[in-house]
Amino acid sequence: MEHNRSTVVLLIRHGQTPTTGQILPGRTPGLHLAQRGESQAQEVAQRLLGLKLAAIYSSPMERARETAAPTAAQQGLNVELVDGLVECDFGQWTGERLSELNKLPEWKEVQHSPSTFRFPGGESFVEMQDRMVAAINNIATQHRGEVVAAFSHADTIKAAVAHFVGTPLDSFQKIHIDTAAISAVEFNGDNPARMLLTNSRTGSLDYLRAEK
Repeated sequence: MEHNRSTVVLLIRHGQTPTTGQILPGRTPGLHLAQRGESQAQEVAQRLLGLKLAAIYSSPMERARETAAPTAAQQGLNVELVDGLVECDFGQWTGERLSELNKLPEWKEVQHSPSTFRFPGGESFVEMQDRMVAAINNIATQHRGEVVAAFSHADTIKAAVAHFVGTPLDSFQKIHIDTAAISAVEFNGDNPARMLLTNSRTGSLDYLRAEK
């Protein structure tokens, strides 16, 4: 383990599913990657070829685990499941069509003041952000000086990015995280964590660990 080097945690959104952009699937089991999502998962593995990962973590949801699988195979690692990386608990909104949800009066609060919103019967955005950031910090602590990957979901990654760049949670909806996009947060000793990149969709990332 190289303590003289910074720690980099890659935050990777799962690939496209059959319901991406249409349904709020939440933690409903049994949602798998679409064919395009499977291709995206392979593309992620190729993009990370030049990086030696110390570990691969994933949300327990199938779509995240399936996105992580090609990278794990390429790197010769197992995928370790972390509950803190799981999708937001959307409660009674789980499985609803986005086209119907955005007609609700509460939708305006979701978009413009999420820090005050709790999904009916589910999680608040504050709770989601807190446990996602805690999971990332814990992963970083376990892998000082190393590069690791954490596969998760759009809202959870957006909330984490907002935290690490110092953006208020009420502005996190302005952050875009595409399917299979890669973001990276760096931890360097006692210095504040900082984002190295956000929503990266193409190209090798081996420059994150270029040899001097």
